[in-house]
Amino acid sequence: MRNKQKLIQQAMDRAVANKEVAGVNLLVIKDGQETYYAQSGHADIAKDIPMNRDTIVHLYSQSKPVTAAAAMLLMQDGIIDLDEPVENFFEGFKNQTCLIDGQIQKVPDDKKVRIFDLLNMTSGLVYPGINTEAERATSALFIDAVRRLENPYDVADYKEMSEDERQKHQMTTLEFADEIGKFPLQFVPGSYFQYGTSADVLGAVIEKATGQKFGDFLKERLFDPLEMKDTGFFVPEEKKSRLSRVYEVHGGEFREFSGDHLIIRNDGNPNAFESGGAGLFSTLDDYAHFGQMLLNNGTYKGKEILTPATVKFMTDASLKEGPQHAFDNWHGLEGHSYRNLMRIMTNPEQALIIGHKGEYGWDGWLGAYFMNDPESRTTMIMLTQMRDYGTGHLTRRIRNIVLS
Repeated sequence: MRNKQKLIQQAMDRAVANKEVAGVNLLVIKDGQETYYAQSGHADIAKDIPMNRDTIVHLYSQSKPVTAAAAMLLMQDGIIDLDEPVENFFEGFKNQTCLIDGQIQKVPDDKKVRIFDLLNMTSGLVYPGINTEAERATSALFIDAVRRLENPYDVADYKEMSEDERQKHQMTTLEFADEIGKFPLQFVPGSYFQYGTSADVLGAVIEKATGQKFGDFLKERLFDPLEMKDTGFFVPEEKKSRLSRVYEVHGGEFREFSGDHLIIRNDGNPNAFESGGAGLFSTLDDYAHFGQMLLNNGTYKGKEILTPATVKFMTDASLKEGPQHAFDNWHGLEGHSYRNLMRIMTNPEQALIIGHKGEYGWDGWLGAYFMNDPESRTTMIMLTQMRDYGTGHLTRRIRNIVLS
């Protein structure tokens, strides 16, 4: 009989030895019981700190399912309507323009960006790039925000300031959303799929709708009830020793990466911009609590967080035909659709991995990975911190072992 625990460990050890990842850990829960835990490599090579079970990592885009769940909370409470235009919350989204037939034109009145578009990446909002006016404008905003994080050009003695003082000069969640709404959209909202800053704007909508800081709302409604004690938009000083370093391979060797990618502070310090698309830090067990809540139809340890109907709405859906054609170009996600800031497996026979229809989850830029499979009642969390890793070869190897 195959020893899956041994196969998982061997796959991890090979990936570390081959310098595919510097450190990695994994937690698998099936039918509410832990079935596999494994770790390999380092969270901090220079200090010889292994990748432990309580290692804290940058989630990057694995933050997005949490932001989606926050929006679901407001939907089920009747506070937001997914058909509501984002311009109802931010002036910057009024009188928007978009690219139509190669020309920048006014967005049709019946095609304004809706909250629904933010959840499905059909808003026309993009990440930084150089190919279009939307991408170039977004790049300029990100460059300015990172500059204000690191050493604003208009502030003297910045290095001597306290973190509270520094935050006064940083771009806020609300400022980010209002500014990005002023840029031309990449396409008519709802007509296409393109991965971008939609989840960041959604976090700002939640902040505006509740009157609470986005991080405070998440703590009150998700993190505290789910006992996610190490999850948030920054890492407290007393926990910094558990924060994994970020690595890349240069000249055949690991080296630390220190950039504040996507306006997320590499050092884990407080950030006025609480990014719903990329800003959270977390651990294996914390995120597993979130995954298990969804797998249990919204309940965690007898407490209802989301209703079963809301969880079904969040996890059982797919894109419309037009945006789906765009999503189909995403290499590695064959057999999937996208909805509510997550991939959803719709055609297992087309996928490049073993899986079941209805499986859902997402990953992050540095290799954090989350998967819930309702059919086998399995939650899988894998964490690594490698530049540009996303769902990597090791991720697929391990999940094939787990689900085979």
